[in-house]
Amino acid sequence: MNHAGHVAVVDLGYGDAGKGTVVDALCATGPVTAVIRFNGGAQAAHNVVTPEGRHHTFAQFGSGTLQGVPTHLSRFVVVDPLALAAEAAALGNPFHLLTVDGDALLATPWHRAANRARERRRGRGRHGSCGMGVGQTVEYALGHPDAPRVRDVLSSTRLRSRLAAVQAAYGPLDAAPLDDVVDAFLAFGRMVSIVDDSYLGGLLDRGRCVFEGAQGVLLDEWRGWHPYTTWSTTTFDNVAALCPDFFRLGVVRTYTTRHGPGPFVAAAPLDLPEAHNGTGEWQGAFRVGHFDAVAHRYAVEVAGGVDGLAVTHLDAPPREPGLRVCTSYDLDGARWERIVPAPPRDLGRQAALTALLARSRPGDLERPVDWPDRIGELLDAPVVLESYGPRRTDKRIAAPAMAL
Repeated sequence: MNHAGHVAVVDLGYGDAGKGTVVDALCATGPVTAVIRFNGGAQAAHNVVTPEGRHHTFAQFGSGTLQGVPTHLSRFVVVDPLALAAEAAALGNPFHLLTVDGDALLATPWHRAANRARERRRGRGRHGSCGMGVGQTVEYALGHPDAPRVRDVLSSTRLRSRLAAVQAAYGPLDAAPLDDVVDAFLAFGRMVSIVDDSYLGGLLDRGRCVFEGAQGVLLDEWRGWHPYTTWSTTTFDNVAALCPDFFRLGVVRTYTTRHGPGPFVAAAPLDLPEAHNGTGEWQGAFRVGHFDAVAHRYAVEVAGGVDGLAVTHLDAPPREPGLRVCTSYDLDGARWERIVPAPPRDLGRQAALTALLARSRPGDLERPVDWPDRIGELLDAPVVLESYGPRRTDKRIAAPAMAL
């Protein structure tokens, strides 16, 4: 199948499966016109370690930046100019590598403050959040047609009016003064190239692009375990709206992980410490568990299928002899091998599913001899990338399988 070389990278879990290191590795296989971000915003945390040992956690810049690959933030990204400026400074201010769709929403300090205030009010009933205001930005835009967008930074009058409306909507919050935010956002507008929706077509026509997703399918706004989800479409749907043909690459770890609250059937007391993940003030605890074949099969199904898999953390099974693959759940004595998807956009059914998952426990557990082969068999897709460490040199890529 010819995919024009374009590849979309989607996490089939709860995030943190290694999308950044996979994108970095793909960018090293040949010329890449751009890394295109297609969901999420500044809450993303994609870790890349170069062969020389340099580490950066990518949020809004694409994970090919350290190789000089340009980034395009599509209209589906929630852009945070303040967080982006801080990330750019850590990278040496590579604004020449960045283009931004003018229709993308702008996250403000008031969205962020409102997000954190809401999570505090929930107390022990927190849903889990990165505390960056991404969900609050999307929620505000649903009820306000004049929500600030990237193109507004090109007009100081319009920008001030729309930012003042956000500030007024949330009332007194511990956030930055309006004048300071206006000045910072106008400076952002002078530093980046703001484009319209016709720009992306030119990128795709010029050569191979890599679409980099944020978070994971099991956190999807419509398909995840509601309400412990994100305000973002984490499947391939946004990519399909931007590009007519692409290779669907699903990313999984050899062990399942989850930040914060919500069902996690395969959770287990495994000795698998993380260098770049831990308990966060807003996300909550970082949890680990067995490879959850049941949840990952569901993710593949609701994502519309995958053409291939990237399996990361293949160095983990030799380090943790207790690690297993969970191939079924036990729910009140009944064996459960498949999570049946609810109808699209039915949050009531998703909430009911969440309640069932909260009562479920691991059923059948096995220890594979060949982890990539077994994972590919369980998810009914070929493994085209194997990762044995954080650097791109730790990867094995079956390039012909991706029509690169």
